[in-house]
Order: sequence, then structure tokens, then C-alpha cells
Amino acid sequence: MRLLRLALPLGLIALCLMLAGGQAALVRLSGLSSGWFITSLALLNAVTILSALRWRMTAAALALDLPPGLAVREYYLAQFANQTLPGGVVGDAARALRSRKGGPLRPAAQAVVLERAAGQAGMAMVAVGGACAMLLTRPEAPDLPGILWLPAGFLSLLLMGAAALALLGAGREGSWRRAARQALLRRLPAQAALSLLVALLTVAGFAAAARATGSTLTPVMAGFIVPLVLTAMLLPASVAGWGWREGAAAALFPLAGLTAEAGLAASIAFGLAALFSALPGAFFINRRPVPELQ
Repeated sequence: MRLLRLALPLGLIALCLMLAGGQAALVRLSGLSSGWFITSLALLNAVTILSALRWRMTAAALALDLPPGLAVREYYLAQFANQTLPGGVVGDAARALRSRKGGPLRPAAQAVVLERAAGQAGMAMVAVGGACAMLLTRPEAPDLPGILWLPAGFLSLLLMGAAALALLGAGREGSWRRAARQALLRRLPAQAALSLLVALLTVAGFAAAARATGSTLTPVMAGFIVPLVLTAMLLPASVAGWGWREGAAAALFPLAGLTAEAGLAASIAFGLAALFSALPGAFFINRRPVPELQ
């Protein structure tokens, strides 16, 4: 299974290179703009730091105390693990284990899962906003309405789930329903603002990576296409979404008037930026947890 998860993304990338003009994509990557690539790195590092603070806020609502520096350190370590190990959730599982402070695992796991869910909700909000902007600026485009159901449906499911939690009451002590009410619904303005900011910075990081390869995405196009491209990273049997993300980018970039090879090159550049931005986590691999986490 591990071999499959390593071989599948390589095979998908090879297939994308073969079908989407691999030579042109490689030419774009060989002329990578260092300035725009560094901009993408800076944006993605900001994403990690803000996500760590969102995790700290979520954990605090569940009576878990995480100092800001510790939360940032643990989040970098989790990002590095997710970027380098198959599955994409190993780092998050370790983050939950290390933050339990010797207590029960349930609240620590709830804090991690709910923080990630808030992040997906923020990306869905950006996707719906981009889709609405697309309809306003390109109402004649015949291929948009069907695709618009993807982010709209995702956000609708999230909103219905949140509404159900709000109507069904607090739930028993330690339940997921109660945890969602305490960590998300009762802190909805702060969670929504922080998650939306994280999502916008992620989209901007992808747009900067695309610019580094010579492709320009307008804000409307970036808000519409990039969330859909990044959603492909959630598919299983991959390492950090490699392969699936490249295929989605190659398929969706023509909607922005760009070529498939442009999408392929932009996605590879973004993947490299995401990997490099997670490298600070490598410094914490062999460090023992501080006493307050033991």
C-alpha cells in the first residue's frame, strides 16, 4: 500500500506530462522566477503560522492550553510530516497525540479535526465567492454552471452541518457535537475571519507560484480555479496531493484562457513551494516534547 501511494502520484504526474505538453511545462519550470517563488513561500509560511493560531484558539475552547510558540512549532512539524509521508494526515495525528498533555485523546483529536474542518470551510467560502464573481463577469460562459455545483455543494453541506449542530443542543460532555459548538459555533466570527484569511493567502500562494512559471491568474480566476485544484489534494492514495493536484490544474487552467501545460507547471511550482515552506518542521523531528506536553 505504501508503495502504491508513492508510485501513484509519480504515475499521475508522468501521465500529465505526457498528455498536457510536458516539454513546455518543463521549460516554464526551468525559467522559474525566484522573486515570485519566494513570494509564494512567504505566503505559505504565513498560512502555517495563522493556521497554528487557529488551532490554538480551537484547542483553548476545549480546555487545552497551547502557548503560541508551541502551537506554531507543532504545526510546522505536522506540515512537514504531511508533505513527506503518504496519506496526508500522519502529521495531524501526531499533532493530536503530542498536544494531549498526558490527558484524554478525544479533546486533542477534536481540536485538530475541527481546526482542519474550519480550514476547508474557509476554502469553500473562497470557492463560492470566486464562482459568484465568475457568473457576474462571464455570464455567457457555457461550461461554468456545472462546475459551480462543486464548491457550492461543499459549502452547503458544511452550513447544513453547522445548523444541525446549533439546533440539536449541546450534547453530552466530551461529545463531538458539544465540541463543535464550543470551538466553532460560539467563536464563529473569529473562526470565519481567520479561516477566510488563511484560504485567501493559500490561493494567493498558488497564484504567485503560477506567476513564477509565467502564468497570470486574475483575482477572480484564482478565487474560482485554485480552490477546485486544491480540493483534488484531498483524494487518497497520494503524498501531499501530488499527481491529483497536477491533473486538476491541467484540466482547469483552460477555463482561465491558459494552457494545460501552464496549469501543470504552476501546480508543480506550488507543490515545491509547499514542501519548502514546511522544511522548518524538519528541525523539530528529533526534539523531545517539552515537559508541558508530556
